[in-house]
Amino acid sequence: GAIASLAMAMYAMIAAYTKDTGFFTPLYHIASLVTDDNDMMKSMMADQQGGDAFTFLAGPAILGAMIHMMTGAMYGAIFGAIVSRLRLAFAVLSGIGVVYGFLVFVVSAYIALPLAAAIFDSGDPIKNMAEMAGWGTFIIEHLLYGLTLGVLVAAARIRSSATAPANAHVH
Repeated sequence: GAIASLAMAMYAMIAAYTKDTGFFTPLYHIASLVTDDNDMMKSMMADQQGGDAFTFLAGPAILGAMIHMMTGAMYGAIFGAIVSRLRLAFAVLSGIGVVYGFLVFVVSAYIALPLAAAIFDSGDPIKNMAEMAGWGTFIIEHLLYGLTLGVLVAAARIRSSATAPANAHVH
């Protein structure tokens, strides 16, 4: 789950860079769950007004990455529990991952983020994260997350079945 969240984060960061809102801004956006949104705004303004797309603030960047990876790991564990008993082909499991990514998007955008904003009193940056990131970008991030989860789980199964010892018959 944490690895899949890294793929998602890289997409978000590249999307932010192409939108001139700052490469590291998504990390500061996530960190605003427990901090104020000053770092996010500082990064956005540095890119939009000064052309500095790579404003790096170590503390908030690390905090944002940790929150994102922990959330990704949690959703990944849920995915693993759901598909653990299913014996599906690589492509099917990857497709289920994409569908799961979409479900995580729906839960995040409409339930988890507004709830987290209320619990942590972090306001609109968290409550409206999908809108602020851009709905299309936010959906694609989550589809990529799900696809990566599905591929990683399928690959792990292939690897474990290839290295598993043959069943020995003991009499």
